[in-house]
Amino acid sequence: MRYTLTELGQGLRRNLSMHLAVVLTLFVSLTLVGMGVLLNQQAAKAAEHWGSELQITVWLCKDRDQNAACVGEVTDAQKDAIEKVVQENAEVAGYHFESKDEAFEKLKDTYAPGKFDGPNSVITAEDMPESLWIELEDPEQFEGITSAVVGLDGVSGIRDARDTLKPIYGAIDALKWGALATALFLVVAALLLVANTIRLAAFARRREIGIMRLVGASTLYIALPFLLEAVVTAALGVLLAAAALVAFEKFGIQDRIQGELNFIPWIGWPEVQYAIGVIAILGPMLTVIPTLVLTRKYLKV
Repeated sequence: MRYTLTELGQGLRRNLSMHLAVVLTLFVSLTLVGMGVLLNQQAAKAAEHWGSELQITVWLCKDRDQNAACVGEVTDAQKDAIEKVVQENAEVAGYHFESKDEAFEKLKDTYAPGKFDGPNSVITAEDMPESLWIELEDPEQFEGITSAVVGLDGVSGIRDARDTLKPIYGAIDALKWGALATALFLVVAALLLVANTIRLAAFARRREIGIMRLVGASTLYIALPFLLEAVVTAALGVLLAAAALVAFEKFGIQDRIQGELNFIPWIGWPEVQYAIGVIAILGPMLTVIPTLVLTRKYLKV
C-alpha cells in the first residue's frame, strides 16, 4: 500500500497538466450530461402538470361552475357515461381521472407552496374541478374525441394546449439534446486524454515496470497506481460537476427563474440528486474502464 500511494502521488505530480486536462474535460462533459438529465426531468415534470402533445384535458363540472351548461357537481353516473365514450373511441390510447385533491396539490406545488395550507385558505380542494386526462394515439387526430365528449352532461370544457406547449417542449428538447451531443464529443476527448495519460505514465515508468516484471510482480499490482489515478481524476471531475449542478439549481432556478416564471413546475433537489447520481456512476466509468483496458497494452514490457 505504501508503494501504491507513493506511486500515485508521483504519477499525479509527473503528469499534472494531463491530469488537470482530464479533470476539466470530465467536469464540463459531466456537467452537460447532468444538465441533459435535468432537462429531461423538467420536460417530464411539465408534461405531468400540463399534459404532453399527445394529451387533452376534459374539465368536469363543479359546484358554481362558470359554464352555464353545468347545473352542479358532476355525478358518478355522468362520469361513467363520459368514461364509456372515451373507452370506445379509437383515437384514445389511454386516460386517467384527476381528483380535486390531486388538482389542488398541483396548484400548491406550482404557484404558492404553503400559501393555501390551513383552514382559512382562500382556495380549497373543493374549489378545484375534477378532470379527465386523455392520451391520444396520434396528436393530429383529436377532433373525433373532442366532439364526442364536449357535449356530454358533466363536461365543463376541454383544454387542448398543444399549440402553447409545443414551443416549450421543443425548446426543452433542443437544449437537452444539444447538451448531450456536446457532452458526447467531450466524453470522447476525455477518453483520448485518459489514453494519452496512461501511455505517457507507462513510458515514464518503463524501467520500474520492467524490474517489477522480472521480480514477479502481478499485473494488478503494477496497474494499481494507474487505476487510483483514474479514480482520483474521476472523483474530482464528478465533484466539480455536482457543484455546478447544485449552483445551477440554487442560483439559476430557485433564486431567479422560479420567481419570474412561477406558473411552470420546476425541478427541485430530488431531481438534482438523481442527476448527480447519474454522473457519479458515469464519471468513474469514463476513466476506470479505459484504464483497465489500456494498461493491459501499455504495461507489457
